[in-house]
Amino acid sequence: MDQERPHPHSVSVEISGCSKHDARIVFDALCSCFESDRCADDVPEEQHETRPTVWLGTFDVADEHGRARPVHLSSSVEADLHGGYWAIDRFRTTLDSLFDVHDLSTVSGDQEKELHVRLRSR
Repeated sequence: MDQERPHPHSVSVEISGCSKHDARIVFDALCSCFESDRCADDVPEEQHETRPTVWLGTFDVADEHGRARPVHLSSSVEADLHGGYWAIDRFRTTLDSLFDVHDLSTVSGDQEKELHVRLRSR
């Protein structure tokens, strides 16, 4: 079965392990740098009080359109990043300018790379 692959310049981001407020801070900071499927009105919401929530976004890293500035988080945020090698490397560089980033795990495939990171305020 042929699986559709993401565009080589896109990075899919899954955010978890944080409040909806911190999720919004992360997405807003990333949207200031890259085009995304998350619009300014797309506010993260918690769907259930006891089950963990995961927020998703896709970012096109081909053209960086903003200057990254560090932001303040109330606690750490875990993120899973999926994309091509070039896109992940570029996205990771931007994350480093916004947050204190700790790599938790990396999985490298034939054409894609996955990173699991923890973001904290700088």
